[in-house]
Amino acid sequence: MVEPEERPSVAGQRLGAPESLGISTLEPGQRPPTMPPGRQISIRVQMLDDTQEVFEVSQRAPGKALFDLVCSHLNLVEGDYFGLEFQDQRKMIVWLDLLKPILKQIRRPKNIILRFVVKFFPPDHTQLLEELTRYLFALQIKHDLACGRLTCNESSAALLVAHIVQSEIGDFDEVQCKQHLLNNKYIPEQDTLMDKIIGYHRKHVGQTPAESDYQLLEIARRLEMYGVRLHPAKDREGTRLSLAVAHSGVLVFQGHTKINAFNWSKVRKLSFKRKRFLIKLRPDLNSNCQDTLEFMMGSRDCCKVFWKICVEYHAFFRLFEEPKPKPKPVLFTRGSSFRFSGRTQRQVIDYVKDTEFKKVPFERKHSKIQSNSNLSPFPSRQSAEGQGEMLQRNASASGHQADSPLGRTQVTVENPALQRYTGSLNSQTNGCRNGTSDEADARLKPSPSKQQAEHLSTGLASHSAKGPVSRSPQHSESPSAGQMMVNGQKQSLSVGQSPDGRQPSPLTSPLLYDAGFIRADDEDEVRRKRFPTDKAYFIAKELLTTERTYLKDLEVITVSFQKAVLKDEAMPDSLRNLIFANFEPVYKFHETFLKDVEQRLAQWEGRSNAHIKGDYQRVGDVMLKNIQGLKLLSSHLQKHSESLLELEQSCRSSRRLEVLCRDFELQKVCYLPLNIFFLRPLHRLLHYKQILERLCKHYPPTHDDFRDSRAALADVSELVLQLHTTLMKMENFQKLLELKKDLVGIDSLAAPGREFIRLGCLSKLSGKGLQQRMFFLFSDVVMYTSRGLTASNQFKVHGQLPLYGMTIRESEDEWGVPYSFTLFGQRQSVVVAASSASEMEKWIEDIRMAIELADKSNGPTTEILSSSFSDSKSPEDCSADQESEDDLSSSRSSLERQTPHRGNTTVHVCWHRSTSVSMVDFSVALENQLSGNLLRKFKNSNGWQKLWVVFTNFSLFFYKTHQDEYPLASLPLLGYSITIPSESENIHKDYVFKLHFKSHVYYFRSESEYTFERWMEVIRSATCSSSVLRSSSRKDPLVY
Repeated sequence: MVEPEERPSVAGQRLGAPESLGISTLEPGQRPPTMPPGRQISIRVQMLDDTQEVFEVSQRAPGKALFDLVCSHLNLVEGDYFGLEFQDQRKMIVWLDLLKPILKQIRRPKNIILRFVVKFFPPDHTQLLEELTRYLFALQIKHDLACGRLTCNESSAALLVAHIVQSEIGDFDEVQCKQHLLNNKYIPEQDTLMDKIIGYHRKHVGQTPAESDYQLLEIARRLEMYGVRLHPAKDREGTRLSLAVAHSGVLVFQGHTKINAFNWSKVRKLSFKRKRFLIKLRPDLNSNCQDTLEFMMGSRDCCKVFWKICVEYHAFFRLFEEPKPKPKPVLFTRGSSFRFSGRTQRQVIDYVKDTEFKKVPFERKHSKIQSNSNLSPFPSRQSAEGQGEMLQRNASASGHQADSPLGRTQVTVENPALQRYTGSLNSQTNGCRNGTSDEADARLKPSPSKQQAEHLSTGLASHSAKGPVSRSPQHSESPSAGQMMVNGQKQSLSVGQSPDGRQPSPLTSPLLYDAGFIRADDEDEVRRKRFPTDKAYFIAKELLTTERTYLKDLEVITVSFQKAVLKDEAMPDSLRNLIFANFEPVYKFHETFLKDVEQRLAQWEGRSNAHIKGDYQRVGDVMLKNIQGLKLLSSHLQKHSESLLELEQSCRSSRRLEVLCRDFELQKVCYLPLNIFFLRPLHRLLHYKQILERLCKHYPPTHDDFRDSRAALADVSELVLQLHTTLMKMENFQKLLELKKDLVGIDSLAAPGREFIRLGCLSKLSGKGLQQRMFFLFSDVVMYTSRGLTASNQFKVHGQLPLYGMTIRESEDEWGVPYSFTLFGQRQSVVVAASSASEMEKWIEDIRMAIELADKSNGPTTEILSSSFSDSKSPEDCSADQESEDDLSSSRSSLERQTPHRGNTTVHVCWHRSTSVSMVDFSVALENQLSGNLLRKFKNSNGWQKLWVVFTNFSLFFYKTHQDEYPLASLPLLGYSITIPSESENIHKDYVFKLHFKSHVYYFRSESEYTFERWMEVIRSATCSSSVLRSSSRKDPLVY
């Protein structure tokens, strides 16, 4: 067996390079595959940084052997996103097939240069978990920009180039920046955009190379031509087009403009016949599109090349695991036997998350600044002041997720001078498991993306295993043996040249120096040692995560809604000024507040030297300063309720404005009813109060932060008390407006003095038996409705029972219906049944309380009397109540016409899950908002998916990252139960809770005991409904 590390002449074996476990297609701990016997051939591969490497493989080796050598050479874990392409004898660019022998694909290896490039472009760069992978993707974007393949507008191009320049030369210096742009051409029209590039570069001060890569990919992924490789074709009319394939499906371009897209879910089959490329679509009754689309390509070979990449893209992004090979036919073959070979994206993500890898530093070839292998994509503006500071930060900053991929590479350092150096280093870190020797640039980047900021550890892990890795004789004979190259910077030792005399690729890992080994069993212990464990830290982190969500909610009004208003001038100028003049100062204030909290958390976590002094492991002082500033904005907060009232009045008088607001609510960014966002600033004050109460309860009176926290609590409590009455009135008004959209058959639901109490599903007894009805309890009337008489699934009001003079009595024995009770009104009686004893109890309590309040008032309004029924009816002849089984069947058939907007409101959720919810529950759900990263697992899945989760309004909303503009999905929690998994469910993880409703089961993992308890607390508030009486202690005084 001949292995890469045993051949000093192989490109992957640099002086002192570690044993690589980061081979894309291998399982943990495995080595590269055994080379088939036979003569060795040399193959040149051009890397993404424009260096060329020579690899020795057997002439009988399959393409996978060469690809594994390249990944091993780069220490690349996520190699499955990449591929090797070359120009074949037909002058076509094709991908190296990993299953076929190399010599069957490359006839003359000496004359061919293979290119290592990105093959699969994921829709979200946060799915790339390794900094090296993101760096390689950034190099690919840079190359695509330069050759004109990635086209975009001037502003985007200038911003992309500015991030590239920041990663290569560092912070802005006008002379240096201009000279660098004159010497390097990144885009075809660079000269005309010079000033704009310089202007953008000026704003990136403090941004590290890893952060620049992250921002570069963030911008690039939103471009229409991101990852697009055009294949010329023609349609049936002979129009020149181009076909391309992406993660979502097959795309059609005319020039550089996308004119059509066929999602994988709509494609039934892809095939080709000679020069014709065929797309067979699934039948769609609502579309006039033909079932089979035909495109003519240049040749059969062109068709086959494009068909192959389509097959691979579909398998990589859509399948859970690699497709199994088809059995070989006995007599003859039909069609192509080609299949996707390798892991799918799902397998890659699970593999990287579940396997612990060494965070190997690497050199950036084009970067002139000192670039260590940091991992954060965020601005870290603290500068380094020495090695001791850096070691202290590494000792306290690392991920605390259960999936933290710690390194496992075992290395022995044979050079005595290096052993002394690493011994000194380990003694300085005092047991720290992460340390690097880069003295000049000690900035620590703890994560590859904001959503993974708590997840990954950085630097070099400490190891204790023995055994030489590098057998290169140059290790002791190198003329520069007195220096060492780490992250591209010269230290006490340096890596020598490769055996062929060329400089090593900057992507090759430099020398490692480790003296301790972390076992997987020690993961939790390592996480506890590396990250703050104080409860106050997690309380502060809750402040940070909820503040991010709150700022996004403010953007719905200040950015998205304002843009819609300006586009359609339907809103009066006075109303527009009232809304945005009072929201924008609040938004700008919280923008600054968020930056203060982020900076403090970064200092607390150890991403600066401030924590050494112990001055920044606190948050009360930040809260106190900003609460005092928020008090100055109380006049703006008072105006928010006025804005909501004015908006409602304007919508009544202007049909055009009403349509504008309705259409805006249909947008994805408006994930809640629009008027809820108007109350967000008032709810946020309650969040601050709750956070400060927990902080003061946790701190002893002698704690340094106790005084500031208590002062901030006093200030925010005063502000809450000042706005309490306004908030209560506006919550009720907002709920009436929301219910108005769900009901038809009543004109003035938001009548003066009317207060909402409870809504829910009850069964009404009529001459035809029990019929499902939706009941709405207000402070003056009970309404019952049926669903489905309109295209938008609104509920039609069938009857109203005034509460004045009403009595209520349990009637289970009288009618023989479980959990039933009778409402006796002055003109009508109704028998209803709840779904359970607890539901019946809540309804009876709330109705009795509402009756008492109605009897103390001046009696029913004229409107209610006139709209109620003229005579009292017994349950036997209730069929005359203008409702029938036809109404119910109509509601069922209308499901086919259901719109996405009105079909998922709280009213509809209660209807489908036969439950109820009170106004107190609504208020609690809005005030108990919580945000943060959770790992989600389905009942029958193996891996955990990391998501940004927001709880509000009885639902969990799922995002990829907190930066996303709108949620990917939502999970209404009404009717769900929350428990802890049992032993039989084999969930062997800490801090896991389970959500289940009938056959629907979800598992969620949190990062700490505190966050676990908080998620359990807020979700229970949504899944356990309360009556008004039992929850009256929440708010004093009770408004009803």
